[in-house]
Amino acid sequence: MKKINRNLNLDLIKDKIISWIKSYCEKNNIKSLVVGVSGGIDSALVSTLCVHTGINTYTVLLPIHQNEEHTKRGENHIKWLKSNFTNINEIKLDLSNIFDTFKETINFEYHNDLSFANTKSRLRMTTLYHIAQSKNGIVVGTGNKVEDFGVGFFTKYGDGGVDISPIADLYKSEVYEISKLFGILDELINATPTDGLWDDDRNDETQIGVTYDELEWIMEYLEKNSNYEEKLLDLSDKENLLFKKYLELNTKNKHKMGVIPTYKI
Repeated sequence: MKKINRNLNLDLIKDKIISWIKSYCEKNNIKSLVVGVSGGIDSALVSTLCVHTGINTYTVLLPIHQNEEHTKRGENHIKWLKSNFTNINEIKLDLSNIFDTFKETINFEYHNDLSFANTKSRLRMTTLYHIAQSKNGIVVGTGNKVEDFGVGFFTKYGDGGVDISPIADLYKSEVYEISKLFGILDELINATPTDGLWDDDRNDETQIGVTYDELEWIMEYLEKNSNYEEKLLDLSDKENLLFKKYLELNTKNKHKMGVIPTYKI
């Protein structure tokens, strides 16, 4: 299975994304950009794109019983940005006590590990929106094409709760390539992707059950072959299994990725 190559001019793409963010803010009289920084590559790239607009940017670290290594990576990234730009404001708020209080308040009948993991993401979303509203700003999403628009690997109304999504059409591999063009720190580029919501620090690919390279290949294949069902016989057993896994995840999480269903009279 080969890695995808869309033959995009990524240097040009990054400049176009920066212009797109600026145009959106000018059109809507937005004065600031708010980005949650996790210590991962997606938020590192998005925060870098934001500061390149020249618009006042708030980079926000919101640890909740976080692995200290993740938080340190985020701090190092923000330090790197601050050494190169003046339109950046650093905020760090530890939400661990708020999360613990929430957990204690919930009746034991409703205790659920996945629900609590998603609650961490939703507490962060609430905090980002509070900051954004206080600064006449918007919350800038950090979801890429694979996670947020392929398999729905995000928390509904958590990290999926954003105002704009600048890297939504970038595959994960392209996120890495553009990050290298910007000179983003190697420690973020080389870090194993994780959502940081679990105490055992499980990584993204373990949770999804498919690698990013495999997901990208599947998504690109589907975009080029609308009648893919007829061509599955040409694929290997492994590739067919990957298709099955992708379609299972995509179908399961469509409710996250589509418009909210509404009843119309």
